[in-house]
Amino acid sequence: MSLRQYEYALAVAEAGSVTAAAELLHVAQPSVSQQIRGLERELGVQLFARTPTGLVPTVVGRAFLREAEVAVNAARRARATARAGADELVGELVVAVQMGFGTQQLPGALGALRRRFPRLEVTVFEEPSSAELDRLCRRGVLDLALMAACEQSPDHAHHLGDEEFGVVLGAGHRQLAADRVALGDLAGEPWVRFDRDSALDSVLLHVLREGALSPTTAGRVSQTATAVRWAAQGLGVTLVPASAVPHGYEHLVRPVFPAVSQPVIAVVRQGAGPAETALLELLRKETWSRPASFSPVS
Repeated sequence: MSLRQYEYALAVAEAGSVTAAAELLHVAQPSVSQQIRGLERELGVQLFARTPTGLVPTVVGRAFLREAEVAVNAARRARATARAGADELVGELVVAVQMGFGTQQLPGALGALRRRFPRLEVTVFEEPSSAELDRLCRRGVLDLALMAACEQSPDHAHHLGDEEFGVVLGAGHRQLAADRVALGDLAGEPWVRFDRDSALDSVLLHVLREGALSPTTAGRVSQTATAVRWAAQGLGVTLVPASAVPHGYEHLVRPVFPAVSQPVIAVVRQGAGPAETALLELLRKETWSRPASFSPVS
């Protein structure tokens, strides 16, 4: 078996046909067919089943493809590391961002990284659920993740700073007159919440329970920016990291009392290469304290 066969099998699974996979890979269709047939003969199993909508992986094919993807990603990282020089780094850097952390800090760090290594490609998974984040970790595709610290944080986690949370209120809400909103003053308010499997909803529930509040759910969303926009329209109040508030909505955010904050950590894969190391150092240089825009606008 070869990495080329793995790459061809992954392309077929993604594209749904040999023809589409060949176009994706910029190779001739017979070459893809030959590689897939050779791989199946060597393994002694059928990796794909033909359906009216195209080729789909079999049960054993899905299991094989999960491992093949890990191998291909590891090979790509190895090639990028081997080709990294003083002035050049090529390849793909994969980052995951939990709970909307780093919305203001990450773009600046990535911009500096790209100026240093203009041939580096960056892929960011924004606000994955806990299950999605676990799946990405098990697949071995993540190079760096920004997340909240917890009791199970890995030993190689790097503390970047603390992120303060704020409550987002609708335009004209009575609590906008306050510099800081007491949680008790939000009793009876409907809440814009997050997916049940999300770390953000866990934070929100913990905060409300600590304040002896029972939330009335107005709706659920999967992205912090969407929650802010819903709250701004009066659908309910919500609680988000300060840096995750989109531009133009800062005047609707107030810090809460008691204060709510979360330590932000960067988890870098073991055996980190020059790209991950450089990004980590750039993130350390960013400001992780409460941004000035979090202060009430008069």
